Amino acid sequence: MITVLLVDDHPILRQGLAGILSMEDDIEVVGEAVNGEAAVAVAPTLRPDVIIMDLRLPGIPGSIAIQQILTQADESSAQSAETDWYPRVIVLTTYEDDDSITDAIEAGATGYLLKSATPDEIVAAIRATNDGHSMLAPSVAAALVRKMRAGDTGRLLSPRETEVMKLLVEGLSNVEIAAQLSLEASTVKTHVEHIYAKLGVSRRVQAIARARELGLGR
Repeated sequence: MITVLLVDDHPILRQGLAGILSMEDDIEVVGEAVNGEAAVAVAPTLRPDVIIMDLRLPGIPGSIAIQQILTQADESSAQSAETDWYPRVIVLTTYEDDDSITDAIEAGATGYLLKSATPDEIVAAIRATNDGHSMLAPSVAAALVRKMRAGDTGRLLSPRETEVMKLLVEGLSNVEIAAQLSLEASTVKTHVEHIYAKLGVSRRVQAIARARELGLGR
């Protein structure tokens, strides 16, 4: 069962999403939050597999909430294997400008859909991101390509992902990276999946080559 947390300040949208997802046998909505602060507070308790989050929220922006939630997940992984948890985040928003996209991806989102997405597209994104894949709206993918062509790919990696990438370049395995960063191997695996998605690659050797181009390692 894929557990989901919905984060949006519009109750009608949350109710609509919850209704759509309730029709899927393998997806369960375990909670809702009306703003970024509430999402940061409840996510570690609910431990959802996937978080669907708007970017424009009352209080802290969605990108900041994403960063804080994933930092909490990192810290819980470092403290105890029993609390190992690292959610995937899908942004669902009306904003498709390059800065909004970059901020969200840099914060750790692995999915970015517009609110014009169909129910089938949203469900497919939940399943794909839960399996470690990236799911981006076509306009979002185009924006990331523009960033890469402009040489701004490095900014797309979060600080933790940059740490992991540097160790990948040094030839360390996921287990060795986990030991060096005091993380669970499963958490490192998720970071590596995020890196692949953001760099537009599918294999470790490709990621290392791209990282070297960006000056992220020897």
